Formats: sequence, structure tokens, C-alpha cells
Amino acid sequence: MFDYNFHWRPVMRDLPDLIEAGLLTLQVASLAMILGILIALGLALIRLNMRGPLNWIATTWVEFARNTPALFQLFFFGFGLGAFGLHLSPYAIVLAGLTFNCAGYLAENFRGGFQAIPETQMRAARSLGMTATQAYLRIVIPQVLRIVYHPVTNQMVWAVLMSSLGMLVGFRELSGETQFFASRTFRIFEYFAVTAVIYYVIVKIILGASRLLASRLFRY
Repeated sequence: MFDYNFHWRPVMRDLPDLIEAGLLTLQVASLAMILGILIALGLALIRLNMRGPLNWIATTWVEFARNTPALFQLFFFGFGLGAFGLHLSPYAIVLAGLTFNCAGYLAENFRGGFQAIPETQMRAARSLGMTATQAYLRIVIPQVLRIVYHPVTNQMVWAVLMSSLGMLVGFRELSGETQFFASRTFRIFEYFAVTAVIYYVIVKIILGASRLLASRLFRY
């Protein structure tokens, strides 16, 4: 017979700490996405335009990021590097793991975006006197960003949700903070129910902001 008694008072007492942890989750995911986008652009351009060791490194990065579990990648930065004497803080571990994963996935999105741009646009830009760098920055990359905008938004949501694995390396983000409070008060359901709502609100804010930004950037 169901006789569980709900007690929400401890959760309400710790709600400010949970919200603060949620902001930390959003912070690390956003920073990882910024770094991931910059690295992904480089990886995509290397795979498209270069051969040799750099291409091999870029391809290996993408293959490992896309074909190994995210938890494995996190443990590599958390414990694997420790075997070589490099010990990172929990925040740095999660940031490095998320950045590595996001860069690998986004690199393929960017590579597809670059391939979708007709080569004639680059030739036309060069014929107008632009350097290759200017052509990429002013003509090609803005169009690529429009093509990959929605996949990037999805990756941002994925980064927020994947950050919950950080509690396994001692990072007190939203899931880690929830686990701490739940284990201390034994109100497992209540804490994780509220945490699920906080995650839901964070994701909805991201999606709403992305739609608003898209309406401003791509109105034409």
C-alpha cells in the first residue's frame, strides 16, 4: 500500500541553493559551448582544407567525441589525466569534458554547413579583392551559422543536461547539489522532482531565447 509522506519544507528551504546550482550548470554549459563552437570551426576547416597530421588530429577528435560515451570522456579528464600527474578541479573537468564533446559534434555540423555553401561564393569574394580570411569571415561563416543554428541550439540543451554527469567527479552543479541535499535529508523524490522542474525551466529558457535570437538574426 502506498504510504509515502511527502515533505516539501526541506526542499523549499534549500531552493535558493538549488537555483544557484542551476545557474552554475548554465554557466559551465554556456562556456563549454562558446569554446566548443570556436574549436569546432577550426576542426571543420582543417578537415575540409588540410591534409597530414592536423587532419588526422581533427578526425581523431571528432571520432572519439562522437563514438565514445560522454561519461568516458568526463572520466578521462577527471581520472585519466591524473595518471600523468595532471589533476584538474571538478569545474575544469566538467568544462573540459563538455567542450571536447560539443566540439566533436559541432565540427560535423559545421563541416556540413561549409559544404552546403556553393564554391562560387568564395570565388566571387576573391575576385572582388577579398583575402581568403575576409571571405570566410564576411561571406561564408555567417551563412554557415545560419545553417547550423538549430543544431547548435540542440547541442546547448544537450550540454546543460550532460553537465549532470559532473556529480560523479565531485562537481556541485544542479544534480550534484540535489544529490547532496537528498542524501542528507533522505527526501529523494522531493528534491529530484524540484530539480527536474528547474532543468525543464532552464531548457525552456534556452529554447525561447534561441527562437527570439533567430527572429532577430534571420528575419530576412
